[in-house]
Amino acid sequence: MSTPEAATHDARVMHRRSRPAVVAAALAAVFLGTLGNVSAAPARAAERPVTADCPPALAGKATCYTGQDANGAHYTMAVPHRWNGSLVVHAHGGPDLGDTSDPARSTEDLERWAVMVDQGYAWAGSSYRRGGYGARMAAADTENVRRVFTDRFGRPDRTYLHGQSWGGNVAAKAAETYGRRPGAYDGVLLTNGVLGGGSRGYDYRVDLRVVYQYYCHNHPRPSEPQYPLWQGLRAGSTMTTAGLRARLQECTGYASEAADRTAPQQRNLDDILAVTGIPERTLESHLRFATFTFRDIVTDRLGGRNPWSNRGVRYTGSHDDKALNAGVARFSADPTARRDLSWDSDLTGRVSLPVLTLHAIDDPTAFVEHEAAYRATLRGAGRDGNLVQTFTNEHEHSSLSDSEYANSLSALDSWVRTGHRPSPRAIAASCSAFDATYGEGCFYDPGFQPSAYASRVRPRPGGLAWPAMTAAQERAWSRIEGVGIAP
Repeated sequence: MSTPEAATHDARVMHRRSRPAVVAAALAAVFLGTLGNVSAAPARAAERPVTADCPPALAGKATCYTGQDANGAHYTMAVPHRWNGSLVVHAHGGPDLGDTSDPARSTEDLERWAVMVDQGYAWAGSSYRRGGYGARMAAADTENVRRVFTDRFGRPDRTYLHGQSWGGNVAAKAAETYGRRPGAYDGVLLTNGVLGGGSRGYDYRVDLRVVYQYYCHNHPRPSEPQYPLWQGLRAGSTMTTAGLRARLQECTGYASEAADRTAPQQRNLDDILAVTGIPERTLESHLRFATFTFRDIVTDRLGGRNPWSNRGVRYTGSHDDKALNAGVARFSADPTARRDLSWDSDLTGRVSLPVLTLHAIDDPTAFVEHEAAYRATLRGAGRDGNLVQTFTNEHEHSSLSDSEYANSLSALDSWVRTGHRPSPRAIAASCSAFDATYGEGCFYDPGFQPSAYASRVRPRPGGLAWPAMTAAQERAWSRIEGVGIAP
């Protein structure tokens, strides 16, 4: 609902427009911002942002807006009453599954990252036009919400991309694709990002899927229709997350205290964890991804083709590695499926913007070794001078300290404004000023460096060199009709 305060605020920010309205209207015709083979044709008329309730943490501090873009993606925006003139464009994680855009997702993200608005930055986030996998689609929708904001409020002084989890992959892809356009983005903040890309970034979940089935034999059961495990789950299955949890509990007793597990359950659990390197506390969520999200990728996005391989991988750490390697399911990827997944989500490292990353060392979901993969990717492209990585002694994936988020954004902003590349140690030292406000702690370890990605995730043959997709491959593949994942 529009309020007098919102109307006054709207009048105050309208002078920031840097283009006549007629030019902004013309830009709406190319609203999507073509990204490779992602279609630029709008599916519907775009909605102008309308005022909406802000999250409680921003009540009285900002004016919030919601709307839906020309491709059906819901979005949320916030402009603080004391706007510093800069914008954070947020790419959310997941991917969430579903056929349509979730109007609640971007609002929930604003609530989670309200600290950025509290620091004086405007904020804009897209819920993406549909659920399911599609990094380029999500990057295009992220770029769209930036354009919506600029059309409504004028070009910000500076614009920063932020992505967390899978959103880190999306934001990094958006930076590579749109970051060379003058005036689009000025810097990138990636937090707990899945930065290994799609073709290699889920190999540990491929390993979990086959190792789990070797020990548990219940996904599928022998009495059920059989399917290749690279599908994650057969297309017509009605299995629910609750059903998957029940099977995991049946086999491993993971939800029970150790004293309440049977001896076979404990041995199954020990072997699965030891072989895959997946933490016990996120075993269920990783298996859920390797079930339902794999089905989305394979069945819904790649037309039933297999992008995964575990041929040539030797599994170790179990009580009987010889039997495991002799009995585990093996398969090779369809080259066209792997190409399409790589083109959609792998990173070339050709980013021309300052990039700051923040990653929990004990992140149980996006292992910190993703950062090693990302540094190797930028180094392989000759762009690692654009990267500063910071690490914290935290144990979470979905959220880090607000003190650190505020500090990271401030450090990135200073880097962009001054051209002076900060050191991890200097960033760690500056956090205490923000912790005086937010009190959530600063847990930096400025001396930490992650081990190579292959030290945590068993590489496939030929999978040690980075980037996983070179700029030359990206250019060549982009000329193939229908390449990638459809939006």
